Amino acid sequence: MFKVMRNGENRIDVEFSGKLDREEMRAALDELSQQSEGIEHGLMLYRIGDFALPTLGAVAVELSRIPQLFRFVRRFDRMAVVAGKEWVRKASELEGALIPGLQIKAFDLGQEAQAEAWLQG
Repeated sequence: MFKVMRNGENRIDVEFSGKLDREEMRAALDELSQQSEGIEHGLMLYRIGDFALPTLGAVAVELSRIPQLFRFVRRFDRMAVVAGKEWVRKASELEGALIPGLQIKAFDLGQEAQAEAWLQG
């Protein structure tokens, strides 16, 4: 499952669980792009449930859309990642260190209120 919801003028909330294949990845990237249209200095709350790594077809779709992903990421200043798995939280923060202009901070499942506060801070 991959769900994107616009939450105000400059924020989107994303919920992800399960496994993405080629078609689901294509639809997810399209939805992210569409929901983030017009956002500047945006905020994103990303909730990650139980999931499996994407299929190779899904990874190929993601790689083929790198220019679109860079345009998407530049719309955001902060991303809070709420995830139960420690390795997902660490990987998210590492990704944030590699993307100029985007701060990513990860939170455990029980810390959604802290994630919300950090996003607004």
